[in-house]
Amino acid sequence: MTTKAGVHRWSVVALYAVAMAWVEAAVVYYLRSLIDRIEPYQTYPLPMAGGFGPAELIREIATLVMLFTVGWLAGVTWSSRLGYSVVAFGVWDIFYYVFLRVITGVPKSLLDWDILFLIPLPWWGPVWAPTSIALLMILWGTFMTRADHSPVSFGSQRKFLALGGLGVVLALFTFMADAIYTADQGTEALRNMLPVHFNWPLFGIALALMALPVADAARMELRARRRVES
Repeated sequence: MTTKAGVHRWSVVALYAVAMAWVEAAVVYYLRSLIDRIEPYQTYPLPMAGGFGPAELIREIATLVMLFTVGWLAGVTWSSRLGYSVVAFGVWDIFYYVFLRVITGVPKSLLDWDILFLIPLPWWGPVWAPTSIALLMILWGTFMTRADHSPVSFGSQRKFLALGGLGVVLALFTFMADAIYTADQGTEALRNMLPVHFNWPLFGIALALMALPVADAARMELRARRRVES
């Protein structure tokens, strides 16, 4: 694939993710309006409301399927398919918050708490946390989409990918820590739970670990360009 074709394909995937982000923000607006929770960080953040709970869980799974499907269709090999999927996820996540702010007025700042996900337990975190991960996803995914037509060997990233995977695990624990500690109290306790402290030091370590594969990919890309130019 030529560089021009790659840029075009990347742009189409990003456009899809942006459009999907608006749909996601609109759906969340509808749901939160129906349960009177436009601002998620308030007393009883996840009230029972008919069949909304199961519908919301399935919607989240469907969202992931759609994001990874567009990556599969856009890519040619496993690396480019994964890359486009990760790019789509990152773009979608960032623009979701942009559009949610446009539609609802929240989040008011990047420090506002939000319910990030519900599977397998509720994830809580300040908006800045998932959007910072999304930026790394866009960068790393972009490098992966170039792997098919670049002299860079992404196989040499294995140790950095392992460290990045550890960072993902730490980040997930940070988001779900309160839910994990509350889970043994039952579903009602999980629905009523409001976190009061975010573990910034642990998340900082997680973010640094997740940045390692991105930095290594950038280093290899730069090295490859120098070889071509020399």
